[in-house]
Amino acid sequence: MAMGFRALPLTFLAHALAIAGAVMVLVWVLYYRGGIAWEAANKNLIFNLHPFLMLVGLIIIGGEAIMSYKSLPLKKEVKKVVHLVLHAIAIILGCVGIAAAFKNHNESNIANLYSLHSWLGITIISLYGIQWIYGFLVFFYPKGSPTLRSECLPWHVLFGILVYILAVGNAALGFLEKLTFLESSGIAKYGPEALLVNFTAVIYVALEVDELGDPGDFRVSLKIPFQLTRGPSFLLYSNSKCPNRNSSVISDEQRLVSRLD
Repeated sequence: MAMGFRALPLTFLAHALAIAGAVMVLVWVLYYRGGIAWEAANKNLIFNLHPFLMLVGLIIIGGEAIMSYKSLPLKKEVKKVVHLVLHAIAIILGCVGIAAAFKNHNESNIANLYSLHSWLGITIISLYGIQWIYGFLVFFYPKGSPTLRSECLPWHVLFGILVYILAVGNAALGFLEKLTFLESSGIAKYGPEALLVNFTAVIYVALEVDELGDPGDFRVSLKIPFQLTRGPSFLLYSNSKCPNRNSSVISDEQRLVSRLD
C-alpha cells in the first residue's frame, strides 16, 4: 500500500500500541517479577528474558518490518533493506528469547517442550526463519527473475501474515499459561499483576489488528494465490501465458511487485 492519509492514523496507532505494550511488559518483568538476567541464582530472572525478547522481537519489531513498506517515506530499495534487517533482528531476539526459556528450564530441572505454547513457539520461529530465507533468496540476493518474483510475492505476503498472526496468538497463549502458574502460586486473580498481564495481551492483539487493519495489499495477496492455483503449477505460467488469470488480478500483482522493484 502506498503511504497516504488513510494509512497515517493506523500507523501512528500501531506505534503507540507497540510502545505501550513494551512498557507494560517491562513493568511486569522488572517490577512484579523482579528483573531480568542471563545468569542469576534466581532462575526466574532468566525466564523473564523470554517474554520480553519474544514480544519485542517477533511482535513489535516483526510488526514494524511488516509495516515498513507502507509507513516509511523512503525509496523502495531502502525499504526493502529495512524490511529485511528488521525481520532478521526479530528472528535473532526470538531465538535468544527461546534460549532463555530453555536455560531457565534446564537450570531449574523443569521439562522442556511439554506445553502447546512451547510446541507452537518452536514451529513459529522455524517458519519465521524459513520465510526470511525464502524472501532473501527470491527478492534480495541472488534475486529471482521478474516473473518468479511476481508469482512468489503474494505467497510471501500471505505466509508472512499467517506467521505473524500465529506469533501473536501464541504470545497470548503464553500469557495465559504463565498467569495460570502465577495464580496457582498465590497471586490474586483480580490483582494488579493479573490485570496487567491480561491487558498486555489485549494490547498486543490490538496491535496485530491495527497493523493488518488496512485490507488493500492483504486482500490482493489473498486473491492472487487462489487465482494461481487454478492451473496445474503456478510457477510454470508467466502473466501472459496463464489462461486462468484475469487482467485485474495481473494488475494487482504488478502493483504489489512494483513496491519491491
